[in-house]
Amino acid sequence: MDFSQMSSAHFVLIPGVLLIGIVVGWILGSRAAADAYQAELKRREERAARSAARDVARDVARGEH
Repeated sequence: MDFSQMSSAHFVLIPGVLLIGIVVGWILGSRAAADAYQAELKRREERAARSAARDVARDVARGEH
């Protein structure tokens, strides 16, 4: 391999491509994390609503409500 024939573009191109890859990965990763967080919040809300409905139904069945 003859490094004397390599142009200086390699010193700009290679880090540039790596930087672009890091930025794109960061953006996609942050979107995926935000989506996962929202899905978890939705699951918790649905679970709480089911639990509340179950408690009300149990109280009605017992005649406490």
